[in-house]
Amino acid sequence: MKNSTPNFPSTRREFLLNSSRGIGLLAFSRFAPSFLVQSTLSAAPAPEKDRSILVLVQLAGGNDGLNTLIPFEDADYYRLRPTLGLAKDKVLRVSDTLGLHPACAAMHGLIQDGKLGIIQNVGYPNPNRSHFRSTEIWETASRSEEFTETGWIGRYLDNACAGLPADSHDPVAVHITNGVPQSFASAHEHSTFGLLPGGGNRRDNEETRKLLETMVAQPAEGGENDNATFLKHTLMDALVTEKKVQAVLGNYRPGAGVNYPGNPFSASLRNVAALIASGLSTRVYFVSLSGFDTHSNQITQQANLLTQLSDGLAAFQKDLEAHQLDGQVLTMTFSEFGRRPSENESRGTDHGTAAPLFVMGSRVKGGLHGTAPSLKLERNQDITFSTDFRQVYATALDAWLNCPSEPILGGKFAPLGFV
Repeated sequence: MKNSTPNFPSTRREFLLNSSRGIGLLAFSRFAPSFLVQSTLSAAPAPEKDRSILVLVQLAGGNDGLNTLIPFEDADYYRLRPTLGLAKDKVLRVSDTLGLHPACAAMHGLIQDGKLGIIQNVGYPNPNRSHFRSTEIWETASRSEEFTETGWIGRYLDNACAGLPADSHDPVAVHITNGVPQSFASAHEHSTFGLLPGGGNRRDNEETRKLLETMVAQPAEGGENDNATFLKHTLMDALVTEKKVQAVLGNYRPGAGVNYPGNPFSASLRNVAALIASGLSTRVYFVSLSGFDTHSNQITQQANLLTQLSDGLAAFQKDLEAHQLDGQVLTMTFSEFGRRPSENESRGTDHGTAAPLFVMGSRVKGGLHGTAPSLKLERNQDITFSTDFRQVYATALDAWLNCPSEPILGGKFAPLGFV
């Protein structure tokens, strides 16, 4: 049967596909319609003091762990990396044998203040070196030989864990990325929302918004079918939320003395801080920093990226503290894999396995967690992981989000005690 609203997508799948590709400012998916939006972000009640929030930071491309947390007393490190190995006197010491990359000065300060933890040598059994597949494994929390349609955050939402507001129209999860993270994929519909990093072109965004509003208001010839009605309500809710979010972001002022660096990653973290400070009941945020696939000329590229990461995280933490929200937020990084211990012929590193990740917050147990990798390896051998990444997720779920991790992760994983 011919669709009675030819200018409107005829199926929900088509709507989501078009919205994520064509409208820029509404890079969202799985936004369940409420049909009557009652809450406003500008006048929302303050979040409960014990409501915990998780902020995920993806280091896309595979961050080189050995040049992030450097084993400066290990001769094998310098044997495997004759040109990439960072000099002992340059590293920022975390212990008698380990230190951070010199670009991580702001993160080093957080460690000294007890607000940053480093979980060493994180990976999983039978590692996969494909960017796409390994990212999928991390985002779905699956075994390397298992293919799962839902993400670990999506399953968290599906399980209706303790603390999720039952009567709120706020999105339960927000991503500031170019596409919907696979972590958010779920078996049931949830109100998730997305923004583009940097906000895109304001003029184009406004023109697109007006076009979509016209589509929603346009009366259909001969009436509307159920699909069209559902999709119009869905789009209407998304537009309402978009306007409210943009008002929050436009009116937000970081805390006194907080200066976010001028790059898209820091802008994303600034926007997360704004949404948290607005009183949203959102439990999970997702941002990404890409470019870590350092096959060649790694020294400069990784240093620039680690500077962005370090300075952005420090500004975000300081901002949360200025708004007295730091006790509610746990920030956690992840990357699809580390790099090989031995450098390649292009003064870079190839796809590897395990690497450290960071957890940040006023309630984390700072410093080192887990064990460092052994570098008694031949050229092109990989590191053997010592901490399963699902242990990190289990700790975040059980101890931070107050949600039993076993049904979400499909098994029991030993907690790590960083919160």
